[in-house]
Amino acid sequence: MVTLKVNGTDHRLDIEPDMPLLWALRDELGLTGTKFGCGIAQCGACTVHVDGVAMRSCSVPVSSVDGKSITTIEGLATNGKLHPVQAAWVAEDVPQCGYCQSGQIMAAAALLKQKPTPTDADIDGITNICRCGTYVRIRRAIHRAATTKA
Repeated sequence: MVTLKVNGTDHRLDIEPDMPLLWALRDELGLTGTKFGCGIAQCGACTVHVDGVAMRSCSVPVSSVDGKSITTIEGLATNGKLHPVQAAWVAEDVPQCGYCQSGQIMAAAALLKQKPTPTDADIDGITNICRCGTYVRIRRAIHRAATTKA
């Protein structure tokens, strides 16, 4: 048994300890906002927060996050209000296909928690991949979110 605290709720799951967190979230808990991209922790589509730190969930075994606090894109908004990064994404019309966006948003939210006023170089340090190439809009959205209070 593994206990996953996801978006503030504890879930006791009878799953293999080496199951990737991504599949526990999607297949066991039905939280499909976290996407499968590459499966080797390179693209970032599967990014979630574990104890506030951005992690690529496709390569994290559930046994390593047992009892830790996990936040997915579904848990980023609070009390029905979008997180500043989510609101900035909408305002800057960031997504094209949208597939990578939940991972991008989670990576950006973690960056802003660590560096509330990031430079372009800080933002460029986010290694999530956007196949549509919306990096200019992503950068604008992160700067917009940095000027917005949560």
